[in-house]
Amino acid sequence: MLTPNNPTTGEALPIFPSLDATKAKRIVGMAVTAAPLWADTPIAERADALRRVAKCLRDAKHELARLMAEEMGKPLREGLAEVEKSAGCAEYYADNGAQFLAAETLASDASHSYVKYQPLGTVLGILPWNAPVWLALRFMAPALMAGNTCIMKADPNVPRTAVALIAAFHEAELPGGVALNLPITTDLIGEIIDHPGIKAVSFTGSSNAGKKVAARAAAGLKPAVLELGGSDPCIVLADADLEKACDIITLSRLINAGQSCIAVKRVIVEEAVYDDVCERLYQRFSQKTLGDPRKESDSLGPIAREDLRLGLHDQVKRTIDAGARCLCGGDLPQGDGFFYPATLLLDVMPGMAAFDEETFGPVLAVSKARDLDHALELANTTAYGLGSSIWTTDENSIERAIYTLQAGQVAVNGIVKTDPRLPSGGIGLSGYGRELGPQGIREFVNVKQVWIA
Repeated sequence: MLTPNNPTTGEALPIFPSLDATKAKRIVGMAVTAAPLWADTPIAERADALRRVAKCLRDAKHELARLMAEEMGKPLREGLAEVEKSAGCAEYYADNGAQFLAAETLASDASHSYVKYQPLGTVLGILPWNAPVWLALRFMAPALMAGNTCIMKADPNVPRTAVALIAAFHEAELPGGVALNLPITTDLIGEIIDHPGIKAVSFTGSSNAGKKVAARAAAGLKPAVLELGGSDPCIVLADADLEKACDIITLSRLINAGQSCIAVKRVIVEEAVYDDVCERLYQRFSQKTLGDPRKESDSLGPIAREDLRLGLHDQVKRTIDAGARCLCGGDLPQGDGFFYPATLLLDVMPGMAAFDEETFGPVLAVSKARDLDHALELANTTAYGLGSSIWTTDENSIERAIYTLQAGQVAVNGIVKTDPRLPSGGIGLSGYGRELGPQGIREFVNVKQVWIA
């Protein structure tokens, strides 16, 4: 059984039934059976199906946003935006998938040689709770457009969101078995990965869990895309637009109560403007209030689970004990729910928890750098490599940062974000493979070489 809690109140939500191994494998069998027919469906028809999915998502956006607020604490306005972004992802692949999958002629000693991109079969998506609609579409839209069938294993925190999401696919009249929900407990995931009908795996989650998924998939010689944790650095140089930079840093760190892999985690500030930036960030963080995500407001929602909140608080305490200054926040709030205040930690250095570890909540670590070289050194002092950013007006500094930052994404004078048009992914403990963009749709296909004499 799945036993979710409402993070706003701390109260248990109704128990949700989970499938045993036999029933779970039956679901896999349905997707495997549907795969050949879906692969043979003309790509224009698959595109039309995704456009219908987009419409059905928009029709269900208020219900999906309500469920996300109830099950994992996402503010309603953010939930509505997430559903809209997800619908846009479906439309993007509907509009561009045929172009991305078109056969490519390559020169050789043949009279005609080319590459075809063909579906693998059934793809399993193992998803987290922090963006349950967007992260599902990020894997499903390109995989479905490529002609694969998809099984979505949602996080146990969000079982009803998962049901409502898959209902949108059913409302869009996709053929039976093409897009399925798999409500199982975590202990059964390995057996499902091992199933001979599963041809590839997409996983979004922690680095430790990603290692286990990667090992299990590799044991079956199955391709996997892993989007894992991050400790994303943001460099602020003295010539930057400090007002705009601090606005964007605050947005990035506090959206979804800081529960985002690609949020700014570490801000590295050139010493000439260090005190100024710290004061600007304090003004923004100290004004952020906690509130019920089910209400239309700009308040900070809760952490999804109590164990996650306690783990975050432990990271904050260890960082302060190691010598960092806490300018605001840093205390466990009294009352119901799993709330945590916007927390600003200054003088954070390598070796401190908030510098070395991923902090999945509204906690920002600020470090001082002597110059750009020192800032880049600090930025790359991490085992992660998901997103990164720099704020400066100097073109030479921009080019050096783009070249030097060890990450899957670099944003210049802006926020690190995912966009259906651009590939997303990381290196190191942040995983491998890419989702989204033309690269994402080619992750779960057979790149077939054809040589004709």
